[in-house]
Amino acid sequence: MERGRIWRHFDFWLIGAVALLVIFGIAMIRSTTLTSVDTDIQALPGRQIVFTLIGVVILFVTSAIDYRFWSAISSSIYLLLLGLLVLVLFLGVDIFGARRWFDLQLINFQPSELGKFLIVLTLGTYVANRRDELSRLPFVLQTLAHVGLPMVLIFIEPDLSTSLIYGVVWFTILWAAGLRWQHMALFAGILAIAIPIVFLVAVETPGLRYMADRLVHFLYPDPTSQAYRDAAYNVNQALIAIGSGGWFGQGYGHGTQVQLRFLKVRHTDFIFSSISNEFGFAGALVIVLLIAFVVYRIFRAGQKAR
Repeated sequence: MERGRIWRHFDFWLIGAVALLVIFGIAMIRSTTLTSVDTDIQALPGRQIVFTLIGVVILFVTSAIDYRFWSAISSSIYLLLLGLLVLVLFLGVDIFGARRWFDLQLINFQPSELGKFLIVLTLGTYVANRRDELSRLPFVLQTLAHVGLPMVLIFIEPDLSTSLIYGVVWFTILWAAGLRWQHMALFAGILAIAIPIVFLVAVETPGLRYMADRLVHFLYPDPTSQAYRDAAYNVNQALIAIGSGGWFGQGYGHGTQVQLRFLKVRHTDFIFSSISNEFGFAGALVIVLLIAFVVYRIFRAGQKAR
């Protein structure tokens, strides 16, 4: 390509917003690991900086490649994704009863996380190349199978939340492409039948039971039950962290819920609660607005893509 042409329409507003979020994220990882007794967890901020620098290199390399190239090899990308999801079930490491990761020494690599991006690319290509068939139910079912296979592989890891995200990706792409309302109604009816069946299967399956228990405790809380108190501990501590942050927070590195370690996995799953605890409503709102801006710029880029 002509020198400089690939950067002519580079979205510096988008990269700027992402950079702010990444920098703030690293700062929050440092804050949430300050009082940890685990030296590996204390080392996470430095590792995150290394991963960020690697990510920047990948970003600029992939940005220099015409996006239509990825569409041309989407079939190979889809097969690669399926292969990784199958391999992780046999060769992955068990963490908290789930087998979702490959242990690569430096990092634990989670194929389903990479797949969140790859499935957008492969399904998007599949729909774009056959958009004239979107009004036909058999084609819609083919797109559902395209996403359904990796969804099942992820569900049995088990990882309910990530498999649901794949379902949302499927609906969003099909809806944006012009999915007929009759088909939407049909799938809504199928879901109404399938969800109770999946729930019953999860209850009877040891590896999936915990997902069903979490849903039950969420829908039907029973504070007198020890099982509920155990399951709700993290949720309650997260709510306390958010509420005690008030309008402007308790200060960076001074959040009581964070620094006194009431919040578990505060540097990952409960990072938003940690932000609210130390920066309050105002800080949390700024983060939400930054993420909304990133989503808007990505949507705008999709609208302008030929």
